[in-house]
Amino acid sequence: MTAQRHSALGEQLPASRHVASVEQLPTQDGKSRAIEYLCEPMAVNMGDWWFDVATPSHFWIRRRFEIMRRLADSSIRQAVRCAEIGCGNGLLQRALEDSYGISVAGFELNEVALQKNVSRKSPLYCYNIHDCKPQFQGQFDALFLFDVLEHIEDESGFLRSAGFHLADSGVLIVNVPAHQFLFSGYDRAAGHIRRYSAGGLARVAEQSGFKTRALTYWGLPLVPLLLLRKTMRLRPDDGRVGFDPKSRSMNSLLSFLARCEPLPQKFLGTSVMAVLEKAK
Repeated sequence: MTAQRHSALGEQLPASRHVASVEQLPTQDGKSRAIEYLCEPMAVNMGDWWFDVATPSHFWIRRRFEIMRRLADSSIRQAVRCAEIGCGNGLLQRALEDSYGISVAGFELNEVALQKNVSRKSPLYCYNIHDCKPQFQGQFDALFLFDVLEHIEDESGFLRSAGFHLADSGVLIVNVPAHQFLFSGYDRAAGHIRRYSAGGLARVAEQSGFKTRALTYWGLPLVPLLLLRKTMRLRPDDGRVGFDPKSRSMNSLLSFLARCEPLPQKFLGTSVMAVLEKAK
């Protein structure tokens, strides 16, 4: 995820890695993973618990990938170089590797997430996109920004920094949570600052130098569940109960339910996904 420096949450993290170095960090399976440090790790406005609950089999993670394929499959297949901003524990990177056979560079500031990254062959960077390193300027044909923008105070500035890394003919694929009326204790626990309408996402994209190629709400059948979630009292430091399906059978049921919607649609949903391109 992108940084909220510790000044927003406490003291800045102590320097634990040498910038501009490559280090092998232990992973959960006992192996090691090369991570290139282009900046110091930073605290992010997101709970580390999410990386334990969000798994490749989670119904919402799988549905989000299905929506992306509906909106952007041809653009992804044409892309030569791809990167994910705020790659977290690598769920999207891994799915893209497995489905498209491509490598997706992962940019992340949270060292916990980098250590838990499940991608297999994609390079990992501890990197702040506001640094706008020259080696990344205009280098990517497809950039993925999945469930990051809602954590960022300066959303327009962040999108402009993302655009620095995008090729002139490339696409930026964005997913964000939908509708402010669904904002709840879960959003606060997850570090969300806001939720988006489809129009609101399109407007901030336009203000940041992008135009919208495709856009849809998704998650319509899940709206009643999010309304129910608003009634739950969640600890500010742990929102996992608002995201964990608890059992394999419930995960399967929610997976079936989530698919019961027409797409694309601009009526209602729990998330908004958009394919953006640079405004000429």
